[in-house]
Amino acid sequence: MSPVTPVEKSGAPAASAAPTTGVASDGGRRPVNRWLALVVLSLAQLMVVLDSTIVNIALPTAQHDLGFSADGRQWVVTGYALAFGSLLLLGGRLSDHFGRRRVFVVGVVGFAAASALGGAAGGLAVLLVARVAQGVFAALLAPAALSMVAVAFADDPAERGRAFGVFGAISGAGGALGLLLGGVLTQGLSWRWCLYVNLVIAGVAFVGALLFLPATGRPERTRFDVAGTVTAVLGLVGVVYGLGNAASTGWTDVRTVGPTVAGVLLMAVFVLVERRVRDPLLPLPVILDRDRGAAYLAVGISGTGGFAVFLFLTYYLAETLGFSPVRTGVAFLPMVGLIMVGAVFSGAVLLPRTGPRPVVAAGCLLAAVGMALLTGIGVDSTYASGVLPSLLVIGLGLGLVFGPGQNAATSGVGPHETGAASAMVNIAQQVGGSIGLAVFSSLGASAVAGHLAAHPATAADPAALVEATLAGYHLVFRVAAALFLGGAVLAAVLFRGGPLPTNPDAPPVSAH
Repeated sequence: MSPVTPVEKSGAPAASAAPTTGVASDGGRRPVNRWLALVVLSLAQLMVVLDSTIVNIALPTAQHDLGFSADGRQWVVTGYALAFGSLLLLGGRLSDHFGRRRVFVVGVVGFAAASALGGAAGGLAVLLVARVAQGVFAALLAPAALSMVAVAFADDPAERGRAFGVFGAISGAGGALGLLLGGVLTQGLSWRWCLYVNLVIAGVAFVGALLFLPATGRPERTRFDVAGTVTAVLGLVGVVYGLGNAASTGWTDVRTVGPTVAGVLLMAVFVLVERRVRDPLLPLPVILDRDRGAAYLAVGISGTGGFAVFLFLTYYLAETLGFSPVRTGVAFLPMVGLIMVGAVFSGAVLLPRTGPRPVVAAGCLLAAVGMALLTGIGVDSTYASGVLPSLLVIGLGLGLVFGPGQNAATSGVGPHETGAASAMVNIAQQVGGSIGLAVFSSLGASAVAGHLAAHPATAADPAALVEATLAGYHLVFRVAAALFLGGAVLAAVLFRGGPLPTNPDAPPVSAH
């Protein structure tokens, strides 16, 4: 196997003395196998993605145990998303500034400590502090992990495709695995183990980082972009917070409109700042490249549309079909399997030959077909005939999007800017999920209210309420199908034709 070939200096190639026997470029002190490094990085990514859903299953039990209100329950979810989404750009730039391995280890240790605090919480305040801290350290961890994958597999398109297939499979399937693991741990042990489980994963990732990730040198320091950092963090906080409020307060409420508009305006200011500063937090050429821009859009659309599956199909399985939390999680396993198959196959076989345009477009198209199939589920549907075929098609489609999308999103950037490019992938997925929560929750609620208003004579009948709820689900799945169809068109139009270029020694894109 080829070694990990880390690069920390802007535009400088990795040390050419690193031999093919797997010796790191840190003076030969530590043997490095980049496939074992990929396992470590994927484990850390799994931990981050799991915590976006695993706690959701545990929340009702935690709420009863700690005695907090429904508002507090929402903040346990929002606190993590808010800190994670708003600090990703800063976390990506810190990994470029201080070194990817160093920031990765800090993220792993901090995430574990925050998880231990949350698991031991005796009240809502401590649990909220722990969830926010998890989000902060996840924002350090996620871009560092993705950028290390991008740098380690920069020299061979086929191996890079396989590596991003594995990493993309973890990113795409982690949410569904969180539903399963959350149900098993809550039902079999305690809701607290939905947080304590991170100690096990983080422990393995920490030891693996010391053994298999190269001890990189100190990167070339640049002036820190304070104005860009402040406007980016505040802007992302406003957008994520405002969209999070939309699900519970509505689109016209000041708690939705105010933060969202302020966030968008601050992000506009951020772009103006980045055009003028010498060392920007996010070099604009990173996102203005045609392939990378298309990849961010595809990942964001998948995050938005995929939310419809995880949220509303979970409701359908639990409330309409009467599945237990564990059985609901198991029901998603076939989709998880197809995400992994699609991501690995597309990354290893299709992407090196065709490039991302046909693969990502086909993935979005398959996801649209799967969502359209879900509009046929009803009260008398069964899992095997009504749900499973859709999950298989959606899973394969998402797999074709996540692996190639993450690969394209980090291709062609200089080593000193992989952190910023990687952060944008996570931001696209995180903000996409926030948009999905806000839009689909609002659409579903409006459809239910509209159905009941159209049938006032039967509004008090429980069967009528079930039918109204199904009408909400169907609308959500139709909109998600249209969204994925639009994603397929955008992918076909925006991506360049042919395989992705490979140039691991390229200077930073901002230098062009």
